[in-house]
Formats: sequence, structure tokens, C-alpha cells
Amino acid sequence: MITSVFKKSTLLNNALVVVSLLLFFFMYQSSDLLATISTNGFSKTATLVLLLLACFSLVSFTVKKNNLTKNSTYTILFFLLFLLIFPSIFNNSNLLFANFFLLLAIRRLISLQTLKAPKEKIFDASMWIFIASLFHFWCILFIILVYASIIFHVSRDFRNWLLPFVAFFATAVIFLVAALVFDITWIAHIINQTQTNFELNYFTNNYQNIALSFFVVIALYFLLSLVLSLTNKPLILQASFKKMIFGFLIGVTIFLISPDKNNEMLVFTFMPLSVMCTTNIEYSQSKMYQEIVLLLLIVGCFFSYFSQL
Repeated sequence: MITSVFKKSTLLNNALVVVSLLLFFFMYQSSDLLATISTNGFSKTATLVLLLLACFSLVSFTVKKNNLTKNSTYTILFFLLFLLIFPSIFNNSNLLFANFFLLLAIRRLISLQTLKAPKEKIFDASMWIFIASLFHFWCILFIILVYASIIFHVSRDFRNWLLPFVAFFATAVIFLVAALVFDITWIAHIINQTQTNFELNYFTNNYQNIALSFFVVIALYFLLSLVLSLTNKPLILQASFKKMIFGFLIGVTIFLISPDKNNEMLVFTFMPLSVMCTTNIEYSQSKMYQEIVLLLLIVGCFFSYFSQL
């Protein structure tokens, strides 16, 4: 029943996910309605909505353009469900900006499998990652994914290995000039983010702990499912699925080492994990299994969302 709604990608299905996103977003924001309708509050709210819609568009475009999944709406549905597990993300513009630029980088790295204009794609992906690190410093670890992609596809040309350094220099120069012109405290802000913190003692209520535990169970199940079935996937897509695995593990590492830790920082794992979930559902031959997995995810994510309102 549920799978029949999302197993195809139609305008109606995509609209259903987008409308659901907006509904859940404004429900979460309704607790601070006066701030939302004020001038500055409206501007921030509009920015957050545009960022969320842009992220959904990038996720959908990336998986469809590169044939990572079949022609379904599952990937953006899972992306929405993961947002509902940690709804405080709806208020964190820095993480949404960082995630948006990382999605731009991932889009370029996945398309590297075509071997068309590899240097441009490597440079673009590296620059997007360095821009993302201006919003959350440890996003810089995604540069590992750039080098993994180089190894998978274009390792023989030594110039490809140097392009991330060129992108870093270009981004650093532009940032330093902008900081000196507009606000020099930006530099101090970046330096402060370079700290690490491995403690998981930030929970303000039990529901945050439950949400994290639920997410960990989901992530481990679908990660192991993809790892164990990777050799059964089409050969042309195996490198892309490996990038999803690496991207997910890098996202987890960012969460583990970031200072001022909170559940929201797991947003960097949502896109790779959404692809893993979609692959698991689409490659399953059991209709009942698909229905049960999707139903459990929806119920669990809804519980996490409403318990944190």
C-alpha cells in the first residue's frame, strides 16, 4: 500500500513530499510564531525553506541523473523522514548551508563516473567542500571523498591529485579577503570550530536520546545491508555506492568529533543513508518486507518528531 505510492516518481509524488516537508517545518516553527512573522524572522524562515527545498532538489537530481536508484520517490521520502528524527535541524541555517554545499560536491563526485571533464568536477567538488567548511569546519573531512573518487576513476593523471589544493587556495584567498573587508571576526569563528569534542553528553531530554538510538539502529542496518550486497549491484554503480558508504562514514566522523555536538550534525549522513535505504527497498523481491520496513520507518520517525515538538 505505502510502497505503491512512492515506487514511482511523478509530479504528484514529489509534490506530496514537498508539501509534507513544508507542513512539518511550519509545525515545528509554530512554537515561535511571533519571531517567525517578524521582519527578521520571516527572512530567516524564507531562507531555511529555500535551503530545504534546494537540498531536496539536489538529492532527487543526483540519484536520478546518475541512476543510483530506480525511478521512485523513495530517496527524498527517506531524506524527509530523517529530518523528522531530528527536527531541530529546521532552525539551524549553518548546518543547512553546509549540507547544501556538500550535496553540490557529492553531485559532482558521483557524476565523475562518466569520465567527462574530470578536472572540472574535481575542482568544483573540492571548492564546494571548502565552502561548506566555512559554515561547519569539519565538513572539510569530505575532501577524503574527493580523493577516494580520484582513486576510483582518474588516479593515473597526477594533476587530478593537485586540484583540491588549488581549490583550497582559491577558497581561502576569497574568504580572507571577504573577512578583511566585511568582518574580521569570521576568521576567529573558523579557528574556534577547529576544536574537537568526543563526548556525547549534550542531551536535554530523553526523547533526543531515543531519537539518536533509533537513527543508529536504522543506519547500522542499512549500512550493513549495502556493504554485504555491494558485489551483487551492477558493476557500473559499485563505485558510486562505495562513495555513499564513504560519505556516510565521513558524516558520522564529523558528528563524533565536532565541538558543540548535537543530533543535528548527523544531517551530513542523510543523503548517503537515503540512497542506502532506497537501494534496500528497491532491490528486495518481497512486497511484504518493503511495506513493513517503510511502515516502521514512518512510525518511528513520526514518533521522534512529535515527541520533540
